[in-house]
Amino acid sequence: MVALALMVLPLSAARDTKETDRLENCGTVMKEIMDIPDDIPQDLIDKAECVIIYPSVLKAAFVVGGSYGRGAMTCRTGEHFTGPWSAPSMMALEGGSVGLQIGGQATDFVLLVMNPRGARAILKSKVKLGADASAAAGPKGRTANASTDATMRAEVLSYSRARGLFAGISLEGSTVRPDDDANERVYGGNVSAEAIIFKGVVAVPTAAQKLIAFLNRKSPKNTSDPNSLKE
Repeated sequence: MVALALMVLPLSAARDTKETDRLENCGTVMKEIMDIPDDIPQDLIDKAECVIIYPSVLKAAFVVGGSYGRGAMTCRTGEHFTGPWSAPSMMALEGGSVGLQIGGQATDFVLLVMNPRGARAILKSKVKLGADASAAAGPKGRTANASTDATMRAEVLSYSRARGLFAGISLEGSTVRPDDDANERVYGGNVSAEAIIFKGVVAVPTAAQKLIAFLNRKSPKNTSDPNSLKE
């Protein structure tokens, strides 16, 4: 029994370290992307209800059946998404055509969730982009025209960064869902993604503080049309 316990403890610690690294990497990726000249337009960040970051996703993860990229999602708090950014829910990105698009190198993905319906759907269960939630490649650059029909209609706008190249990318056919097992490891109990984001039942983990602080500085106010925030 003692030997078994000694085996389990290192495995548990390794899993916890993975989640810590993942949250720290989410903060690093978000800041680096927003610091480049051709970044995500500020007006889109300001209109987004939530942000999902998947750092260092590898094509190999999508070749092996059942594997996926992992990251984190944070949303503005409050009934109408007008408060500070929330503690993050751990998230999974699965399958679709991602493996064919990203090549062999590690790729960072950033997804903007642009309305409450999309945010609540993603936090509740698995959502297929392009089917359960409308999706589009996000425009980039400080002077980019973010008012195209596709952008205005999309519930999720997606971006990728690989080998220093940053671009909007279509993730249609991929699925996004809460990673409940990772949330349990991060928060030490069975807590749902909805409770983390909407009910404020947990504090922001130390590893995620850089990400949340950056978003609160970069986009402290939701500038979405107030009418779009009503259910």
